[in-house]
Amino acid sequence: MGNLDYKEFTRRRRPHYNPPDGTLFLTFRLAGSIPKPQVRHYRARLHYFQDQLRRVERLCGVQPSSELIDWRNKIEKLNREWFIKTEDILHRAQYGPVWLSEPSVAEKVAENLRRLDDDAYRLDAYSIMSNHLHMVFKPLLTAQELHTVFDLEGGTYGSTSHPSLSKIMFALKGRSARECNLILDRRGAFWEHESFDHKIRSGKFDKTIRYVLNNPVKVGLVDDWQEWRWNYCREELIGRFKKK
Repeated sequence: MGNLDYKEFTRRRRPHYNPPDGTLFLTFRLAGSIPKPQVRHYRARLHYFQDQLRRVERLCGVQPSSELIDWRNKIEKLNREWFIKTEDILHRAQYGPVWLSEPSVAEKVAENLRRLDDDAYRLDAYSIMSNHLHMVFKPLLTAQELHTVFDLEGGTYGSTSHPSLSKIMFALKGRSARECNLILDRRGAFWEHESFDHKIRSGKFDKTIRYVLNNPVKVGLVDDWQEWRWNYCREELIGRFKKK
């Protein structure tokens, strides 16, 4: 079992939930696009909350209890607040690199997003901004494909016909980083290693797509999301999001 094989739940600096058959909202940003003191503050709080959650789990197991639910809710609230805060910083674009504002760089990223469409995932929408991007997609990995491997420590799975989220991210970020660095004639980290992702809840799909497409509208770059060159919406969906 390799590090990039399927795992339903993974944890780096923040938890990543990768359920089969789920449609995901994903954000990744350029390296150094958020001030380091703010990142350190968030991570310190997150690590503390996670330590407290593990303490409760050791004492009570994973069966629901008021304290267990409370710590899970605190972590969810913290991550939600952090997402809102980082979005504000990224939209202001007053800190860190803005390499994606170069048309050739943005086009290379868009190429990589489209390259895996119908192969690794169904691409529903994306918006590429100057220092980050959002995308909505449904990995083609299904529960039926998974060949269960009994693993008491993490619930991992064996080989599948379609790639896991980890493999998708490795392919997307790795190849686009190399190609964009060549265009910019630079070396070093291009993307921030950590990404934000979550499964879109039932009934929230249209709201999420609308949020993604309206990113450039929100910051005043265009009046209509269709005017933004680096927006994409799956053809079957466009009619649902056109201006009335």
